[in-house]
Amino acid sequence: MTSTTLTDRYVDAAMRTVPESQRPDLAAELRGSIDDQIDARVAAGEDRSAAERAVLTELGDPDALAAQYTGRPLYLVGPQHYLDWWRLVTLLLGIVVPLAAFAIALGQALSGADLGGIIGSAVAGAFGVAVNIVFWVTLVFAIVERAGAATADGKTRGLKLRSGWTPDQLPEPRQQGTGVSEVVGGVLAVFAAAAVLLWDRFVGFAPGIPVSFFDPGIWPAGVAYALIVLAIDAVLLVIVHVMRRWTVALAVTDVILTVALVVPVLVLLSQGRLINTAFFPAVLPSGGEDITQIVTVAFGFVFAAIAVWEIVDAIRRARHGARR
Repeated sequence: MTSTTLTDRYVDAAMRTVPESQRPDLAAELRGSIDDQIDARVAAGEDRSAAERAVLTELGDPDALAAQYTGRPLYLVGPQHYLDWWRLVTLLLGIVVPLAAFAIALGQALSGADLGGIIGSAVAGAFGVAVNIVFWVTLVFAIVERAGAATADGKTRGLKLRSGWTPDQLPEPRQQGTGVSEVVGGVLAVFAAAAVLLWDRFVGFAPGIPVSFFDPGIWPAGVAYALIVLAIDAVLLVIVHVMRRWTVALAVTDVILTVALVVPVLVLLSQGRLINTAFFPAVLPSGGEDITQIVTVAFGFVFAAIAVWEIVDAIRRARHGARR
């Protein structure tokens, strides 16, 4: 793995909020400015590592610097706390809202609601959670902003969210392409899936009970189809690793492969043809049918979540690859 310097991390962090059309020029300008300041300090006798840290500390928060470069205003609750507000809101929206939607949809599905009721409840619940997150976080920051308002002598009083930005807060640069571990993981996933399916078909996961977990009807065409799609996806990861970047075409291919695998799985689950309906009743004579329904719903949500995540991630990869 290629090591990164504090300067690499700073430039990468600063460019995240800069429009793509401006990133190459601004990144080169910022890096050149940082290097010049470091060289000047080194020429004056400073250690290069200490000089780099001092220069970046003086430049301050890379998001704030990027806003200065692009003329983007940083206010809603006030420029002093805007970045803290924005980071917290986006973090909570990205974590809490999907979890809330998943929990609501799962509860509706287990209660026997139809597809329209599940989707409607999940969307309405997620929207309500999002509204509450934005409202309450904004209210708290507004109170903090006024409690820490500037006095006449220019000093701040009251609450303060951060004691100051330091280079230690820099995130690692986003990886371009795929790492060796991701490629190896993709290849191993094909063999693991094949091993699980073969074991289930010919050995079984319930010792002494000759019933497979997956519906025998998916053999051999369905199993072969799934393994072929997984193998193509592994080849795609190898290609991206060799090219050292994602392109729009490769990202679109990744989305197509995800849809090609997940949609048939969801269809089979909805028709009761993926999980063997005889498995749980055979293993658990009492309540086995209820367990089958619960596991089927859970599988459906897991695969749907994987599909959404892969599609969103592919869009992100395409955007990052296109700007290189």
